[in-house]
Amino acid sequence: MKTVIALSSLLLCSQGFAVDPLPSWNNGGNKQAVLSFIKKTTTKGSPDFIAPSKRIAVFDNDGTLWAEQPLYFQAIFIFDQIKKRAPQHPEWKTQEPFASVLKGDTKKALAGGKKALLKMTAATHANITTEQFEQSVRDWLNTARHPKTKRAYNEMVYQPMLELLEHLRAKGYKTFIVSGGGIDFMRVFAEETYGIPPEQVIGSSLKAKYELRNGKPVIVKIPELNFIDDKAGKPVGIHQHIGIRPVAAFGNSDGDFEMIEWTTSGDGPRLGAFVHHDDAQREWQYDHPSHIGQLKRGLSEAPKRNWLVLSMKNDWNQIFPSTDEPAKAK
Repeated sequence: MKTVIALSSLLLCSQGFAVDPLPSWNNGGNKQAVLSFIKKTTTKGSPDFIAPSKRIAVFDNDGTLWAEQPLYFQAIFIFDQIKKRAPQHPEWKTQEPFASVLKGDTKKALAGGKKALLKMTAATHANITTEQFEQSVRDWLNTARHPKTKRAYNEMVYQPMLELLEHLRAKGYKTFIVSGGGIDFMRVFAEETYGIPPEQVIGSSLKAKYELRNGKPVIVKIPELNFIDDKAGKPVGIHQHIGIRPVAAFGNSDGDFEMIEWTTSGDGPRLGAFVHHDDAQREWQYDHPSHIGQLKRGLSEAPKRNWLVLSMKNDWNQIFPSTDEPAKAK
């Protein structure tokens, strides 16, 4: 199938027909605004031309590149790991928030907020080597399935965003993930799924240390918070990891507001956009109030700041990749 599509594209190009780089996007103002921005910033001689070294585009992950309902996928991973490790921790049967997870009451398990989540994260992510953690994530992605769609979690990605990532890179942009999710968690699948290599992933993290285990040098994750890459932390994370202010930023919630604000406040052409979850039939419909991915301030201020609000319902003719095609960007 891919070979046929590639040959068809080459034939169309040879005959002078333009190939749509964003076929999963409906023709309209938002699609044209995105394509126009990319064209004017990458065309030599354009007054808005941006040098290749400055072409940085950043993307949130949860709710922007892949789905985030009914819970953040990394939270589901954490719950599954608690259940898997429970036989080695009999104390968890009576110790919160683990007891609630084992009873299937995830709402109660998360009622303790960030403190409870950090406790569960430390229990499932720390005191193991980075290689061991990576393998646990790979094993989970290979076996776990989304409760609604029955897809693998790394197939719950948005086809329109895969196309956008590929088109940006084809035009000389470097694409980065900037997410509140765990940096080590996302680095396991980001390159295969999105075409974004590990060094271009920025996320929240635990502290780590170097040590020898059985004479072998390893990096060990330890149960201490290192950095939260969310809200005002996102511009800081970008500065510390990239060192260049992006020219384009894509998010989906108020947790991405500061990242988009900082990106678009720079000189020259800038692009900021929110993905709006307004398609209850093909995905989910939510913005505010919402237990996850709340978008209130962003919706209110986007028009005043000339930021785009990308409607899943109106701007995208396809949400997820076809089931016979792997969820993977070139």
